[in-house]
Amino acid sequence: MSEWWTYRLEDFLLFSPRIYWRLVEAQNAALWPLQLATTAAGLALILLILRRPGVARLWTGLVLGLLWAFVAWSFLLQRYEPINWAMAYAVPAFFAQALMLLGAAALPGGPAFGRRDAIGATGLALALAGLALYPVLPLVASRRLASAEVFGLAPDPTAVVTLGLLLAARGRWLAVLLPIPLLWCLFSGLTLRAMDEGQAWLLFAAAALVLLLAVLRLIPRGSRGDTPRAGA
Repeated sequence: MSEWWTYRLEDFLLFSPRIYWRLVEAQNAALWPLQLATTAAGLALILLILRRPGVARLWTGLVLGLLWAFVAWSFLLQRYEPINWAMAYAVPAFFAQALMLLGAAALPGGPAFGRRDAIGATGLALALAGLALYPVLPLVASRRLASAEVFGLAPDPTAVVTLGLLLAARGRWLAVLLPIPLLWCLFSGLTLRAMDEGQAWLLFAAAALVLLLAVLRLIPRGSRGDTPRAGA
């Protein structure tokens, strides 16, 4: 029996890249034109955060919660789980994320979108990139456009857009809402690397950026050395 350190990442892949992208194509074909509605919903959330931050918490949590549950049921459970046993763990995690997003929208002390700063602006830019970039990645990777991953239908852009939107918020709920999307980016990025797909680095970069900015967001302002000076 070979030693564990002789295995490569692709040795753990349970399916071919062609099969995976066929799953995405099947998802898109079955649900068209829902892609237009979910993308419009993502853009609406960004505009809501910018223009009506007072009501953004309710609608952001509601829309994201429903879409995480929908992706868990329609893609992970119905399509991905038959070829990847790890989805038996991912599906409950996605449903848990959906419940937490809904709870953040409904319960007191949820994420607040009232303040604008560089971290929030970066988060909204990341969310916008997730909405706009993922649908055109097949053109860069020389795949069929039918295999485009879309926010609200595929897990990767859904996680990236969610992370971006959450960065635009403040509050203790962020420590609860960020881990599952970050872990999914890591897991899916490793899967894509095993498939020799360059877009894996997009997930790694997004996760690293969000983790860094989230740490800055969650650190109390006084701990960063920016407390007011005496007599100010």
